[in-house]
Amino acid sequence: MSKKFILAQISDSHLFAECDGRHHGVNVYHNLLKVLSAIKQQPEVDVIVFTGDLTQDHSAQSYQLFVQAFAVSEITIPVYYLAGNHDDNVLLKRYLSQAPFCQGNVITSAHWQVLLLESKSATPAGVFNTAHANSLKPMIDNNKYQLALMHHHAVDVGYFIDEHGLINKAEFQQFLTQVPSIKALGCGHIHQALTLPIKLFDRALNLYTCPATSIQFDTASAMVKSNGQTAGYRLYTMTDNEQIFSQTFFL
Repeated sequence: MSKKFILAQISDSHLFAECDGRHHGVNVYHNLLKVLSAIKQQPEVDVIVFTGDLTQDHSAQSYQLFVQAFAVSEITIPVYYLAGNHDDNVLLKRYLSQAPFCQGNVITSAHWQVLLLESKSATPAGVFNTAHANSLKPMIDNNKYQLALMHHHAVDVGYFIDEHGLINKAEFQQFLTQVPSIKALGCGHIHQALTLPIKLFDRALNLYTCPATSIQFDTASAMVKSNGQTAGYRLYTMTDNEQIFSQTFFL
């Protein structure tokens, strides 16, 4: 029987200092609790990865509220994280410093590795951090398969968030070409659950985007607006024979 490694991806909580803070009319703290409760009820999940935009108001209290949500939900499996464009790396490391939170950039299982790639820049747009990615290369096991996760999207999705997508797509694709054992990609940022192809010189990969725990964007709007869809998360199931399956859940 094949051994599976199961990862839950959550993203874009956009919390405020207070637990009753609302983002476009939605109580985002309560939404986060609902998502964590749903993941808690899936006992086969091995790890959680948060792919950025923890905060909306940039307050220290919002980071504390994020930590509180995991304590209230009694999450004990490892939780890794990436910075989104709204986040402060200093505050992330300060508050997400105790179990279940982990501060590494490579997650290793029997047959897979998950690479957490930095894309935060000085603007809302993303910049693939080539220096950070290159620092991970010595840790990549060529005998394993890799899933790469980051905050920003590396291909256009066709609505307003493309203004704040990944700027240096060519550098990112060059990195992917250099690591042929990467089998799939995932991101947050776009507040939608999509599967998008990325075509490289040597192969094609799927980019799986994660629904937000806060709101899902209205793709017909010219600016941030909720489409009324509920909070969600994404699961990845990775097998020992190179296969990766992904599905999304909305609550």
